Amino acid sequence: MAVSKTRADLLSERIADEILAGILPPGMHLDEQVLARRFGVSRTPVRDALRLLSGTGLIDIRPRLGATVRTVTTEELDTLFVAMGEIEASCARLATLCMTRPERAALRAHHEAMAGLAAAGDREAYVEANLEFHGLIYAGAHNPPIEEVARALRRRLMPYRRAQFQAPGRLARSHAEHDLVVRAVLARDAAGANAAMLVHMSVVEDVVVDMTGASQREAPWPSDPPPGRRGAPRRDDGPPDARPARNSRNAARR
Repeated sequence: MAVSKTRADLLSERIADEILAGILPPGMHLDEQVLARRFGVSRTPVRDALRLLSGTGLIDIRPRLGATVRTVTTEELDTLFVAMGEIEASCARLATLCMTRPERAALRAHHEAMAGLAAAGDREAYVEANLEFHGLIYAGAHNPPIEEVARALRRRLMPYRRAQFQAPGRLARSHAEHDLVVRAVLARDAAGANAAMLVHMSVVEDVVVDMTGASQREAPWPSDPPPGRRGAPRRDDGPPDARPARNSRNAARR
């Protein structure tokens, strides 16, 4: 079910995309008035958007100093994605064991509908459908404490998980990775679902690290960036199971 987004939600996504693309470089002060003029809004949604972003770790907000873009290290991302991968894999394993027949049917139908979005290259619709896909897995685990942790980690990593879909060919690859998860869940293969979700989250991390690494090598934005400018992610051509896992813990579990 689609959730209506506030102006602050939408603005936080735009700012996050520009941070991850290197348009707003680490160390840059984010002036509320400047951002309000640039995005054509009042300072209130800007202030709310920055508060939302502070919870993701992309920016720091300090009293009397305002907001500054943080430098997020590869090690920090790796730690977060390890946690996310383990929790998502556990949800997939439990969903395989606990999903009801209607829940399995809903997962299958939603996954099939996402194929059309991937084929059409509809990034925004796919991002929203991807949230629902993982939400179905969380709910299907029938374990409220684990679901709560999964959703909290997802909120923490949301800007990065959104950014991955800017990589060329990522929609189709993401859907192919989902397919392995869905097949295992529907076949009641708990170990297979766990492994497939670990692979999926490991690939997500690899794409994100590749993209953020590329953006950090670009020249910083000196003043007003050209409209629509984005960082140039490196192309990732190999199949999911052929790429080396960046995280050794995930690799050991495969």
